[in-house]
Amino acid sequence: MSIADNIHRINAELAGTAARLCVVTKTHPVELLEEAYAAGARCFGENRPQEMAAKQPQLPADVEWHLIGQLQTNKVKLLAPFVHTIQSIDSLKLLKEIDKHAAANNRVINGLLQFHIAQEETKSGLSLPEAEEILASEDYRQLRSVRLTGVMGVATFTDNEARLRQEFQQLRGYFEHLKTAYFATEPGFCDISMGMSGDYRLAVAEGSTLVRVGSAIFGSRG
Repeated sequence: MSIADNIHRINAELAGTAARLCVVTKTHPVELLEEAYAAGARCFGENRPQEMAAKQPQLPADVEWHLIGQLQTNKVKLLAPFVHTIQSIDSLKLLKEIDKHAAANNRVINGLLQFHIAQEETKSGLSLPEAEEILASEDYRQLRSVRLTGVMGVATFTDNEARLRQEFQQLRGYFEHLKTAYFATEPGFCDISMGMSGDYRLAVAEGSTLVRVGSAIFGSRG
């Protein structure tokens, strides 16, 4: 199937759910991103700041760029002029750096708190107590140019559906707790980014609002 066929199929699956598609475009050339754009995709997810910054000027201005990989503080300035959402926020230090560079560009940048939900230690992310420590801090309350809009997590790479459902339910539980405790009056705190090519259907069933799909659209990378 073509890139367009795959995007249309996934969007048809997501119709009637709370979820929307973020097309994971990392490592793919701009020509393939243009195909995805022509098929209606507008949310593109990249892992590396340098790669995203190189591609961004070559795509139309209405692309919603999401950084979904780990972000070092010294790379924030590359993305600050245009990035829509940074899905991988895992420290107060990173939040403060995003706030500083967003303010310098007269922008507000959206962010998701990344939680560690997988069994694998190699996956990064916050624990719930670590996230609450950030949100309760005076430093966080001073931020004006970064806006938290939800949570993100990467599930274990497994075919075990019960485990995947448990991890997705855990992330949704974190979201609901934070929404009640810290964002009850903020309708913009609404995203649960979970689910990738192999497990997005399960993630949607467990409440995902944003699925990050690459190989099911572009095919497996060589």
